Amino acid sequence: MARPPPNRMKPTLDKDLDRVTRVEEATFHITDRLTAPGVGLLFLIMTALFASAYVVGKPGAIIIVAAAIIGAYMALNIGAKDVANNVGPAVGAKALPLTAALLMAAVCEVLGALITGGNVVETISRGIISVETIPNTEIFTLAMLAALITAGLLVNLSNFVKAPISTTHTIVGGVAGAGTAAYGFGAVDWFSLSEIALAWMTTPFISAFFAIVLLAFIKEFIIYRDDKIEAARLWVPVLIGVMSGIFTAYLIWVGLHNVVLVSLGTASLLGLAIGLLSWRLCVPLIRKQSEGLENRNQSLRKMFQWPLILAAGLMSFAHGANDVSNAIGPVVAIVRATQGQFVGDTARAPEWVMLIGAFGLSCGILLFGPRLIRLVGEQITKLNPVRAFCVSVSTALTVLVASRLGLPVSTTHTAIGAIFGVGFFREWYTHRTRTRQDMARADVTDTSDTSDEDNENTSEVRRRYLVRRSHFMTIVAAWIITVPTSAVLAAALYGIMYIVFI
Repeated sequence: MARPPPNRMKPTLDKDLDRVTRVEEATFHITDRLTAPGVGLLFLIMTALFASAYVVGKPGAIIIVAAAIIGAYMALNIGAKDVANNVGPAVGAKALPLTAALLMAAVCEVLGALITGGNVVETISRGIISVETIPNTEIFTLAMLAALITAGLLVNLSNFVKAPISTTHTIVGGVAGAGTAAYGFGAVDWFSLSEIALAWMTTPFISAFFAIVLLAFIKEFIIYRDDKIEAARLWVPVLIGVMSGIFTAYLIWVGLHNVVLVSLGTASLLGLAIGLLSWRLCVPLIRKQSEGLENRNQSLRKMFQWPLILAAGLMSFAHGANDVSNAIGPVVAIVRATQGQFVGDTARAPEWVMLIGAFGLSCGILLFGPRLIRLVGEQITKLNPVRAFCVSVSTALTVLVASRLGLPVSTTHTAIGAIFGVGFFREWYTHRTRTRQDMARADVTDTSDTSDEDNENTSEVRRRYLVRRSHFMTIVAAWIITVPTSAVLAAALYGIMYIVFI
């Protein structure tokens, strides 16, 4: 039999190879999309095994393992959603690549949760409802499970639709709603809940105030100086030193209080020493970085990249310290209720539960983190390294103070409050500058007929708004509905669970 000509065989082979290549590409694409959920599922399985090793043979072992799995699921979702608050400004300002930002956030989250996360965990686990107000342990456990499941599902849904809701709102609303359904309004500590609500309302304004003050300082003493580079050489090391000193004092005062008693005065002196050392070390580094830079604002952005990266790490630490409670607070309450550990105010959260929450946050960051980063980092108002530095520092300081007081504040509230504060300050400052320029021109021109010009100026000002109002209203609406929605759903889920299990 005669062989077919070579020129006929090659096109057929090329077509077959192209089909195989396209199938492989499609397979890799599908596999890539399934990698993160697969690793997340593996983490939940490892959580079940890890928890079983601590509770095997103890009362309520099965329910504790189930609660640990749900808490780990909640932690994954919190890490995925709130990483936008932590490193979104740095990524939006293009000071840090996305991969490096995620890795840094994951490490700092673990450290914050393990070192200083205990105070807020106590508030969630027994500050809103406690087993003393619901004496039946089974009912109390079901209420906490209902709150945890509801919060986890709501946060997961918010990640899917890219809505920046507060994880703190979901868990606090869930605990209050389930507790009310289980034992009436008397089960909820309304005084503690009012303190939390007050903190929610005030922290965005406090963070915005700090961000505005810091940005105004930088504008006055660095940006609008004749020699911007020399001003930055003077003040950037000072800002880094102040930030390092405050963080060190907080870390010593709060993080070491369970190991050794350290007074606020001692912690402040040590923080001052570290701050001065950081300032002195940064002076030659900043001076070297500034060599060859032109005297313009673009050069300042480059000089603020390292301070911004440090501030983003500090923000991630603060988030881990505060929001780990949203994932494991109910788990701690269930462990204490089922094993009779709820008596006394000095009992600490079990370390193995803290580990689950801490590593759950970091896994969520690494697996699912990038989804909301662009919304928080770029789409509310345009951020450069200088503005993003102000946002990160003010947010971190506000959240750290709240963590020290045991208040489960919303890091979403706080970060976005700072971002809006920076944006509105820029609007005001730009409008004031433009008004002065218009007045100066009016002194030397004829102003007999300016109605049309005024209308054009008004339209131009509106067009050049620096804060997008649509995002502002969307975020406010999400905040308003989150708590009641979480409370109603948790109460309904508790009713279903009560019918099924009791």
